[in-house]
This record gives sequence, structure tokens and C-alpha cells, in this order.
Amino acid sequence: MKEKYRILVINPGSTSTKVSLFENETSVFEHSLFHEASTLLAFPHVNDQLPFRRDVILDMLKSEGVDPASIDAFVGRGGGACSQPGGITSVDQRMYDDTKIGMDGSQHPAKLGVMLAWTFAKEYGKPAFTLNPTNVDEFCDYARLTGIKGVYRFPHSHVLNQKAVAEFHAGRLGRRYEDCNFVVAHIDGGITVSAHDHGRMVDGSMGADGEGAFTPTRIGSVPVLQLLDYIESHSVADVRLRCWRAGGFVDLFGTSNSDIVHGLVEDGDRKATLVWNTMIYQICKMIGEMSVVLCGKVDAILLTGGLVRFRDIVDGIRRRCGFIAPVEVYQGEMEQEALALPALKVLRGETVPHAYTGKNVWQGFGDIGL
Repeated sequence: MKEKYRILVINPGSTSTKVSLFENETSVFEHSLFHEASTLLAFPHVNDQLPFRRDVILDMLKSEGVDPASIDAFVGRGGGACSQPGGITSVDQRMYDDTKIGMDGSQHPAKLGVMLAWTFAKEYGKPAFTLNPTNVDEFCDYARLTGIKGVYRFPHSHVLNQKAVAEFHAGRLGRRYEDCNFVVAHIDGGITVSAHDHGRMVDGSMGADGEGAFTPTRIGSVPVLQLLDYIESHSVADVRLRCWRAGGFVDLFGTSNSDIVHGLVEDGDRKATLVWNTMIYQICKMIGEMSVVLCGKVDAILLTGGLVRFRDIVDGIRRRCGFIAPVEVYQGEMEQEALALPALKVLRGETVPHAYTGKNVWQGFGDIGL
């Protein structure tokens, strides 16, 4: 066994590519490279961003003096393939292919993490892994069913960061994640809120599927009949684009840059103030929904993601939701370390990763006619 392993963590988001190099447990560097919405929208499909993001990573490694061939494992944030259990999973060609076509119906940029990790792994002859992708499936049956036969809700959420934050906070309480109930809100370019019931994410908003609060890049929940009227004068493709990366602030202001929009709020701009406060209001509604899933037995409401750097978001949530449970803030993400350390355990032979099966975790309601 080697004394020192180098692990490259690749974490694409809706507005950035975050890249970290770990040497064993130590983070050597971390870069979060912001991409303006107009740059990403120049690519017709999320998959088309792959060469662009690959070049961004290679340029960054070159500037750091790191030879990609010296890296022992590539770990990418995941999503897009068939749903998976929680934990670390080996990336292979089958997962890459399923991710590329969006087997789970999602086209979140997180899928590029798996695709980039496998691209580098093949090029340099090293293993690739993913951990807690956006479609980890621990939903209870109540969270799946809709009022249309054959149409179901599936988990599309910021599982990686939400679970990492929940586990960390449980440790701060001197308890295990499996012994706690949390509502976790990831608030950034995409926004999702989930209910964690004794170590399982039993329900949560589908972040890029037209659910929940609108965000810097997404439309959130829209009344169905009004949406149908919109589609009549636009297209289904137009709506899909707004669900994934061209809605929210992008549609309303022409930018996904929250600092620009919040700067308008600080200047007293009425439009920006209304939009910003409505986003906070809608996040609070989501938190309330997830607290009901847990029957009101919530140990803490955990806020994470890049946008909790704005004090008015945190204050607004505390004002409306503080009666439910204590509100705790973890600015940014814990995703990089969460991705790296399980991979290190695999390299050391301390754990065995899941194998990707190419089958969804949930196989339907059986023969009950649903």
C-alpha cells in the first residue's frame, strides 16, 4: 500500500466547476471556477459542456504544476444514471453511458462529474468513483406517487452535500446521523430541501424538475395550467431548458450571478427586492413541507450552499421557520472532502465500493395497479 495517495475531486454545479486535489486526508488546493450563465447556455446540451469543463480543469492543474498522470483516483459528483444506493460507487463505462443519455431523466450539470472522472480515468489508467449522486434513492412510497397513473416522483437533489452536512451536524450533537431527524436546505444556483429520517433521505424536492423555490438558474414550481399556456406559445424544449439552467434569475434578470441581483436589492431596486424575497419565502414553504414529513420531530434545520452567505436569506428563514427547530448554518459545501475520503478508504483497501448495476433502486409498486 502506498504511503500517499493523490485524489482529484471534480464537482460541477449549475454555475461553477469546483476542483480539489487531496493527498490522503489533506486538501492541497481547492478552486471554484464560476461560469456565467451566458457561457453555459452557448452549449445546446449539458453534455456539450464536457470539453469546456475538461479544459478548465486541465488549465487549472497546469497552473498548479500538477501532472494528471500522478493522480491515483478521480472522483466525480454524480447524477443522470439509474438511481443508486447511498455510499461510494465505482464508475465504469456503463455508468458513463447511462449518465450521458440521462437515464434517470435529469440533466443536472452534476452528471458531468461522473463523465469527467471516467474520461480522465480512462486516459490515465486510474480508477474513478462517485458518491451519493443526485439520484440516491431512499424515498418512502408516499413521496413517489402522483395523481397521474404511471407518473412518479424520483429523487433529484443535492444529496451529496445534504448528507455530508447532516452527518457533520449529528456529530456536533454527539449523536449518529442514523439517530437524528433533519430538514436540510441546499441553497445555491440550485435549491433543494429534503427530509432526513434516521439516516435516510425519505423525501425531498426535485431541484431541476420544476419543484420548489425558483433559484438563480431554475423555475421552481409553476402552476400546471399556466405552464401549458406558456408551452403553447413557446415549446417543451424551452421549458426543459428553464427547468435546468435558464430559469429563475437567468430568465428574470439575464444573469445567474446572485451577487449582482443582491447588489440591486441593496440599492433598493423594487423588482430585485420582490424577486429575492419571494425566493426566500418559497424556500421557507419547502422547509415547512419537509418538517411535516417528519411529523414535526425535527432536531435541526440545516442551511448550506453558497447563498447562505447572504444574511437576509438566513434571517428570513429563521423568522419563518425557527419555531419548527433550531436553524443552523453551514456556508458553502462539505462536498469535496465527502467525495475524497471514501475514495481514499477504497484505495487503502479499507472499504469496497458499490458496483453500478444499471438498474434503478426502486422497481415500482408491484401488482397493485399503480
